[in-house]
Amino acid sequence: MLRTLLLVNFVFLSHLDLFSQSSFYAVDSLREIRIYFYDSDWDYQLDNLYIQGNNNRVLADIVIDGSSYDSVGVRYKGFSSVSVNRIKNPFNIKLDYIIEGQDHQGIDKLKLSNVYQDPSFIREVLTYEIAGNYLPSAQANYANVYINDTLWGLYTNVQAVNKDFLNDHFGNKYNPFFKCNPENLDISPGGENANLSNNQGTDSLDYEPYYSIKSDYGWEELYNFIDTLNNYYDSIEQVLNVDRTLWMHALNYTLINFDSYIGYAQNYYIYKDATRQFNPILWDLNMSFGSFRLTDASSIYFSGFDIAQAQNMDPLLHHTQISVSPRPLLRNLFLSERYRKMYLAHIRTIVQEHFLNQDYHARGQYFQNLINASVQDDTNKFYSYTDFTTNLTSQVSLVTADCPGITQLMDARAVYLSAYTGFTGEPTISNISYSPQTFSLGDDVFITANILDATSVFLAYRFGENMAFKKAPMFDDGNHDDGIANDGVYGAKITNTSNLIDYYLYADNDSSGVFSPVRAAYEFYSIQSQLQAGDLVINEIMSNNVSVVTDPSGNFEDWIELYNPTNSPISTKGLFLTDWPNSNLLKWELPNHLIQAQGYTIIWADEDGGQGDMHANFQLSNLGEQLVLTNSDSLVIDSITYFSQVDDISFGRSPNGSGSFSMLTPTFNDNNDFPISVEQIFNKAMIYPNPFTEILYLEGDERIEVRNFLGQLIYSAEYVRSIQTSDWDAGVYFIYLRNKNQNLKVIKI
Repeated sequence: MLRTLLLVNFVFLSHLDLFSQSSFYAVDSLREIRIYFYDSDWDYQLDNLYIQGNNNRVLADIVIDGSSYDSVGVRYKGFSSVSVNRIKNPFNIKLDYIIEGQDHQGIDKLKLSNVYQDPSFIREVLTYEIAGNYLPSAQANYANVYINDTLWGLYTNVQAVNKDFLNDHFGNKYNPFFKCNPENLDISPGGENANLSNNQGTDSLDYEPYYSIKSDYGWEELYNFIDTLNNYYDSIEQVLNVDRTLWMHALNYTLINFDSYIGYAQNYYIYKDATRQFNPILWDLNMSFGSFRLTDASSIYFSGFDIAQAQNMDPLLHHTQISVSPRPLLRNLFLSERYRKMYLAHIRTIVQEHFLNQDYHARGQYFQNLINASVQDDTNKFYSYTDFTTNLTSQVSLVTADCPGITQLMDARAVYLSAYTGFTGEPTISNISYSPQTFSLGDDVFITANILDATSVFLAYRFGENMAFKKAPMFDDGNHDDGIANDGVYGAKITNTSNLIDYYLYADNDSSGVFSPVRAAYEFYSIQSQLQAGDLVINEIMSNNVSVVTDPSGNFEDWIELYNPTNSPISTKGLFLTDWPNSNLLKWELPNHLIQAQGYTIIWADEDGGQGDMHANFQLSNLGEQLVLTNSDSLVIDSITYFSQVDDISFGRSPNGSGSFSMLTPTFNDNNDFPISVEQIFNKAMIYPNPFTEILYLEGDERIEVRNFLGQLIYSAEYVRSIQTSDWDAGVYFIYLRNKNQNLKVIKI
């Protein structure tokens, strides 16, 4: 989920929305998790499952902060952090292993790390906190874990990167999704691992040793992505979210997190979002801050690097030196001078916001104070209490290597990076504004800014969340609402604008680049105008969807179709739907979703937001009610009132988008001008003539109900063979044959 920095014109300052799971992963909290295994030999069972590579689980009950859950499934998680010879192993706990739908505060899977290779106990939590400022990232805190009422130790409690995570950050969860971890890590020179190189070929079986698919489909998409990344450089932005990738590289290099793509090419996810771009997602950060110092990516550091080398690690190592192992996600991006400058701008932001100001040191002290007593009580920890208190600032000797003190590493590294070529000399961006100050849907809008010492400037903009930013050059030529040519004011025009514009600026020169806001594109500026009545309409509803269409989860749910009748895209940010207009006009806030010109979107009215952000918190009554679409000021954009509905018949506008409502054969997510005939949905029953003038005849004795185009009951009878209609107005009618449970549409002329 993205963050908005500056909102003007009907918009206010906004911060990152708190997810439903945030409170459980709040960094200032210390959780208590008690596991009660059914069998006394639970450790033997877990060891055997791990040795066999079996993903089955051992049954247990669990108590989380006093809340009890039965029949959960437990297994080990991780690779190097797991050993059958260790007492304190990491756990993967699935709450809905047996009991479908069981969760804790919306969380159905716990990832508990055993703090292996980190005497300080803070590397993972601190790194996730820093990363969350710049790209979609898991959250992490701490938990005291008990097994059968015996304290097992202090663990890090890390949010799972799963479909719930995808839905929170990307607004959907059904697209191709991969965990990029090799089954067996190849540490030889040029080891393949999860490099995203095209060495494997075109058969999905060739990729399975390196990538675990987490979605229902996606092998072809992965191959096409890898093929484009390696062989079609000019098309990379079509398949890859470049900016988020540069942020990932910037975080890994700045924090010397080499247990990642930049080391042995592992420990990350990729997800294909609604823009058809793959997004990298960080994972497994327990060995950041130089705890892991091996890589096959460089011949210089193949045998590892020491603390001094880590402090002075070249952030463009994969560009300035020849890689032993292919790293197209680095190598091919760094071929672009602009991408290199953008990447170094991100590094500058991280260093300035967390390290030069010593913020990271203060946060490290805070975390260590929070967990101090728990570390002392943890008799299964891998290091001494003295190691814990020391490692924030000073190195600790481990069995295999020295683990650097975090400040020992990062204070020197911040100095090195601050002097790195491209870190300074960037342009300055100020006085960002837009015109006209009041604009309507479809207007042209100019964005302007004072920019000094720039040779190239662009504006990135979009009209809806989770859409790709489009880029437009900015000019100081006097023709883009920028004043006089060459006066240092740059402008760009956004044509046929939506009601919402998200945007950021980027400028560079021969020395360096700069973003505004500096955390772009995870943060951005936003301006919004109010929709007017009729700009967006409720076009069709179905309150009794028995067999017509399923939602993405395969369920027949109520649905609401919205239609954009205008020639401009429309964002649904700040809009609300309610079926309680007399008491709560702001009952359910629509997600920030973009509806294209003359486009449709479907809202599932099923009270199941856990399935995705397009699922409302209410259902439709098939007995009839009022449905209202409003903005945040409770201005009504559109509303409908419908009466009792019958199975598998919708209620919609005809003509499409503008006509009055009537009962229709469903035209789900499509034009209502040409609805499918009722006879194509239900088995035919003989009723004639159709169209008719005065009398309708039915084949056989039928029990019937007749409703007009508003859904109002106008006639009912028991076992009738004909109907006299002389007092009916011309128009469309719907006849329900109760004997056959069929609905027929007839027209009186």
